[in-house]
Parts: sequence; C-alpha cells; structure tokens
Amino acid sequence: MKISSADLFMKVRERKPLVHQITNFVTVNDCANATLAIGGSPVMTSSPREVADMVKLANALVLNFGTIDDKALEAMEIAGKTANALDIPVILDPVGVGATSYRTEQVKELLSKVTFQIIRGNASEILSMMGGDTVTRGVDSGELAISNAELAAQAANELNSIIVVSGAKDAVSDGKHTSIIDNGNLLLTNVTGTGCMSTALIGAFSGVTDDFYSAAIAGISTMSISGELAASTLQKDEGTGTFRVRLIDAISRMDKEIWMHEVKLSEKAAN
Repeated sequence: MKISSADLFMKVRERKPLVHQITNFVTVNDCANATLAIGGSPVMTSSPREVADMVKLANALVLNFGTIDDKALEAMEIAGKTANALDIPVILDPVGVGATSYRTEQVKELLSKVTFQIIRGNASEILSMMGGDTVTRGVDSGELAISNAELAAQAANELNSIIVVSGAKDAVSDGKHTSIIDNGNLLLTNVTGTGCMSTALIGAFSGVTDDFYSAAIAGISTMSISGELAASTLQKDEGTGTFRVRLIDAISRMDKEIWMHEVKLSEKAAN
C-alpha cells in the first residue's frame, strides 16, 4: 500500500485533477491553496443553481460541514447525487458533527442520499456519525476510550466507506485493512483549517485513481508530514503565522521521494 500511495504524487502533478469543493467560509482559501500546492485544480462553487454542472467537469467532490446551513445542504445533496451518477468520488468532512443536533441530524440525512467513497474527521466526529455518545467541542476531538485505528475499522464497516480518523496518530480503514500514520506536529492543531486542507488533499488524490484507500493514505499523510517539515524550519522568533506559510510550502514540494523517506506508515492486523 505504501508504494501505491507514493505513485499518486506524480499522477496528481501530471493530470491536475479538478476538485470541486463545497466547503466552509473559514477555510475556503486554505483548501484552495492546499489543492493547488499538491498539483490539483480547485473550484469552490456552492450555489445550488450551478453545482450539478460544475460537478460534471470535476474529478472529485469534497463536501465540508464546517459552516453548514440549509442552502449549503441543498447544494451538497445536488452535487453528491450528480457525482454518484457519474462515478465521481465524493469525500465528506463532517466538521463539528456531534456539537449540535442540527449537524448530527443533517449529516445522517445526507448519508442516506449520497454515497461517500471517503469520510475524514476526528474521532468525536466519526463516533457521532455512528450514533456514539460524545460531544464535539467546535472542531476539536475529545478523549475517547477507543483507538483511532479501532474506530476507523468499525466506522468503515458501519458507514460503508473508507474512513480517515485524524489525531495524534491518523488511521485509515476500509473495514478489512487499517493503516496507521505516525507523523505530524502539534502546531497543526494551532492553525485553522489543517483538517479541512487534509480533506482537500484527499480529494486531489482521489481524482486520479479508483484506489481510494491509497488516496486517503496519501492525502492525510501529506498533511502530517508537511506539518513536521514546516515545524522543523522554524526559528525561535517564528510562530504559527510563519508555520502556516511554510506548511503550504512543504505541501508544494511533496513528491514520491520525500514522502517515501518521511512517512511512518504501518498496517494494523485484522482482528
């Protein structure tokens, strides 16, 4: 699986997949820049009147719940159904699900209408989608008894999707296989949008392959590795603002060789 994920970097640079993103207004610019940095082409159309037409041009669709409202939900349903009909991969980022009943109810409604090839969230968000008893504080995950790897595997089977659980150790599972990525830096939690950017990266990789498991690994690990590389360049008088810029720099320089050298990837044996 490591080789399969590594081979996607050149494909993204060569094909420049169009990633249609209905995302939140807090991180829309960051998601667009992350997509460009890895080699993709972002489009951030969100009007219900044109999303169907835009999806038809796209290679992948990312739906992000960060600043969800009724209009965005209408657009997501239209875009998601269109993508499903055209076999275009759909990736969901359930930002803040579990924080309010509205978010939790609406994500379940969307799940009943749209098939998602990949879902990426933190542990609390993913557990909430499964009906677990947890409260998501904004976009932050609380402490859970279950490991990210175990949660990802259970959620993959229950939600019938490849699951990415972000955290100190990221986990990716299709229900049969589970991979753990042990990269990252604490500064990633101090910059708005790194989770949303991770989902944007997953979308870019998904736009050049039908191996969505490898695409999910490539996307989430690119963010974690880039966080490490960006943090390693900081001087004593530099903080999160400089880190944010260098994070994009690190993503833009990421390639197969750097990824293969830096990634800390292992597979958890099936129970």
